[in-house]
Amino acid sequence: MPTYTALTTLSDKSQAEALAEALEGLTPEPTGVGAFEMEDGSGLWELGAYFEEAPDEAGLALLATIHEAKPFAVSELPEVDWVAKVRRDLSPVEAGRFFVYGSHDADRVPEGCEPLLIEASMAFGTGHHGTTLGCLRALDRLADAGFVGRSVLDLGCGTAVLAMGAARIWPGVMLASDIDAVAVEVAEANVAANDLGGRVRCVEATGLDHPELLAASPYDLIFANILKGPLIALAPEITARLRPGGKVILSGILNEQADEVVGVYAQAGNNLDHRDEIGDWTTLVMSRNS
Repeated sequence: MPTYTALTTLSDKSQAEALAEALEGLTPEPTGVGAFEMEDGSGLWELGAYFEEAPDEAGLALLATIHEAKPFAVSELPEVDWVAKVRRDLSPVEAGRFFVYGSHDADRVPEGCEPLLIEASMAFGTGHHGTTLGCLRALDRLADAGFVGRSVLDLGCGTAVLAMGAARIWPGVMLASDIDAVAVEVAEANVAANDLGGRVRCVEATGLDHPELLAASPYDLIFANILKGPLIALAPEITARLRPGGKVILSGILNEQADEVVGVYAQAGNNLDHRDEIGDWTTLVMSRNS
């Protein structure tokens, strides 16, 4: 059975949410609707709807006009064996000592590495994206330099791959937090699959004010692999939760945004230690001033 998509962009979140709600009233009704802030720094929101029958393009055009959206781009998706595609596309990732893999590649785990089993899922962080890869490389460099993180927070954890990487190489209990309940469930499943129960605790939390996150501070290391806007907004709070000399690994930053993020964190009391570009994305390692 073919699947149809209808995609558009809007200027802000409230418009996107209103249009998403209006789409539910179309006939044929969409099987799913989602709205997401685009990661290119434009401030635009992308809205997508999925249909099992060809959608009412006249109705879509009317809704786009009413809600000040770009005209919908409607496409028919080819039938794909998604399980096979994911297994083919998500080949293992090596980041220094870390080897990130899916269960279908369990026979490819090399000797002497730090293995991290991550299945493709609804949560972000399989190691294939430049931001996650940059964070794992930064973690590997810190460990090579002799840094030890006994108190670590993976803020906006997604799959919790970064917290698990820290737990693989350092003592203590690592915290992994996310605002999304699904991400926390995925993180907990990954922690169990990697036999790290008791070494990584997963918490649903917004920001750093959750009692469990407060109780574990100050941190030796905080990962914040999110987006430029939240990173800038959280700069004073992240810095305050670090011990003097503690490290913060920042990612989710487009290359052209990196200087602004560095400036904000420097003003909050941090020094730039390292900067790494992978494709369009920059990962920063900074230290809190003593």
